[in-house]
Order: sequence, then C-alpha cells, then structure tokens
Amino acid sequence: MARKKLETLTEQMYYVLLSLRAERHGYGVMQDISGLTGGRVSVGAGTLYALLERFEGDGLIRRTRTEEKRKYYRLTPEGERALFAEYERICRQASDMERVMKEEAP
Repeated sequence: MARKKLETLTEQMYYVLLSLRAERHGYGVMQDISGLTGGRVSVGAGTLYALLERFEGDGLIRRTRTEEKRKYYRLTPEGERALFAEYERICRQASDMERVMKEEAP
C-alpha cells in the first residue's frame, strides 16, 4: 500500500524540517541535525538536497536568499503544520508505549 503524500515523515525528513525553523543553508542544516541529535542522525548531501527540492516543491520550505553559491531556506507555515503534526504523531506513539509498559508492569 502506497504511503500518502507526507502523511508521516522519515526521521531525516523530520530533522530537516525541524532545523529549518531557522534560516539555514544546506551544509548548515546538516551541521544542525548532527548537533541536535548528538551525531545519532546524519543526512548525506544527496539526500538533503533531494529533500530540500521536494519540500520546496511541496511548499513546506521556501528559499529565502542566495549568497555566493549557498541557498538559504526557511520553513513555511505549511511546513510548520507538517512538522507539528509529525511531532504529535510521535508523542501519541510514545504515549501508547508508556501505557503498554505500565499495563505489563508487575
């Protein structure tokens, strides 16, 4: 069964959008994600630039400026909604896990 368009985000997608709550260029996004996650999550250049193109086409981010060869991006209101929808989905999953663990506790 095909996944609906951006119904859920991959971990890398989530962190790219999270990083773009502030204006950043591609390499800055990669650095921010590594810092946010303590190196646990990394996004390669090819993946990142494909996501930036997709997100820009979907209206989740917009290019804010270009300086030298660096393109800067920032989350749009639609991107903010997608990010928070994913956050809420993750919280529901964590809540389900906590409930199951409590029910199984002796």
